[in-house]
Amino acid sequence: MTDIVKPLVIFSHGKVSGPKGSRIQALSNIAERMGFEVESLDYRRLPTNERVVKLNNYLANLQRPYILVGTSMGGYVSAVAGIENHPLGMFLISPAIYLDGYAEAELEQVKCPVTIVHGWNDDIVPVANVIKFAQAAGANLHIFDGGHRLREKLSETESCFEQFLRQCFIESSMDMPLKDAVNQ
Repeated sequence: MTDIVKPLVIFSHGKVSGPKGSRIQALSNIAERMGFEVESLDYRRLPTNERVVKLNNYLANLQRPYILVGTSMGGYVSAVAGIENHPLGMFLISPAIYLDGYAEAELEQVKCPVTIVHGWNDDIVPVANVIKFAQAAGANLHIFDGGHRLREKLSETESCFEQFLRQCFIESSMDMPLKDAVNQ
């Protein structure tokens, strides 16, 4: 019997949150229930560019398939790392893209499936930034009536995340079982 290596879901938190925030915990539970393993990197007190370096260094030593998940600044960090690496996919929540003070990256060069969840009333990252990126990257885009943190849209975000994980699994050519979340 051969052991099957499950993909790793790697979470990157936002500027003012941490690796064990409530949204990361909720999404981690979904990923684990579906048979994925999870890791949440700690970027607290690191400037943006050092967060990207930390994630790139982590990915350089990874010997298994993975999915990047990022929120706000963590969405930017995941997107930039996704250009230079080969994730199965990226799930970005209110990604801090095309903002002043963030290094210009050619985010449109991302080659994996991308799903973005964003709020129409985001007062930190203009929705136009996310629409521009989604169009250029061919991403699936879900825009909800909410603000930057989308606290009021957690169940919708969870549904999008579960659908995204299923799609990443289907589109990957890997031969691994995916637990049926409905039967859990």
